[in-house]
Amino acid sequence: MMALSNYERMIKLADEVFASKEDPEQLDVNEDIIDELLHIHPATVSEYDNGEGPIAWVLLIPTTLKLMNQFIDGGISEKQLFELTKIEKTYDAIYLCSAMVLEEYRNKGIAKNLVLNAIDKIRKDHSIHGLFVWSFSKEGDLGAETISNITSIPLYKRKNDKLS
Repeated sequence: MMALSNYERMIKLADEVFASKEDPEQLDVNEDIIDELLHIHPATVSEYDNGEGPIAWVLLIPTTLKLMNQFIDGGISEKQLFELTKIEKTYDAIYLCSAMVLEEYRNKGIAKNLVLNAIDKIRKDHSIHGLFVWSFSKEGDLGAETISNITSIPLYKRKNDKLS
């Protein structure tokens, strides 16, 4: 049996972690969504490629504090957050949508550096006053707290009943 490529492994990891195809609340990321995110801001999508394909993907969505609060309170879904964000012109919050790293490359700061780089680029164009997350893992939760501490941007969390 042939080994999966890094790209195939990343797709599999995304499906395992988020199971977005089974959850209508979540944004099911595809090429069209990525194009729209890049239109919102070029720093929304980042990857780290070790020369053999991607080993880390990071997705951020710049949005507004108003939409952030609606999302945190459960008033809108992740999909609605994305759809409503597309019509905005200025952003003052960033949704830490996803960060995934292949298992053998974890705990090396790869995702953290991708996120910090992306936030720096977005902050050059927008005054950011809030970060927010909907964690699907304890690592995601801890990573978001680390990013908040390093950037000095307050972190807000949407409760996830799947995360115990």
